[in-house]
Amino acid sequence: MPAIRKHSFGIIPIAIERDGSTLFLILRAYAHWDFPKGASDEGETPLQAAQREMFEETGIREFTLAWGEVSMDTEIYASGKAVTYFPARVQKQKITLPVSAELGRPEHDEYRWVSFEEAQALLPPRLIPVLEWANRLAGG
Repeated sequence: MPAIRKHSFGIIPIAIERDGSTLFLILRAYAHWDFPKGASDEGETPLQAAQREMFEETGIREFTLAWGEVSMDTEIYASGKAVTYFPARVQKQKITLPVSAELGRPEHDEYRWVSFEEAQALLPPRLIPVLEWANRLAGG
């Protein structure tokens, strides 16, 4: 079994509209769509790292862990990478993609609030099991 060489932590932002529809926030870096995620800083728990990455990449600070502190890992991909994702309920909002101090530009070039079906079409195969799990939690 392959070993995890780089472990990241992220949030699956889920907005539930007044009509009951579920929307997911996804971010694009180059041609790749994903949820907000990144590596932990020293001393951070996985959830703290995920929360910090959510704020750093989207500016969203307010959200709830509506389903508790549950998480799901991706399969190991790309030479030993894996991500642990926590689902969080957020309000649909305009996102400002903050400038990364390390890069001198935003880490992502686009964001979208999308339906489950749109997310399935845009996200890479490694994220589909995580998306399906989050959609079931949200009642989809």
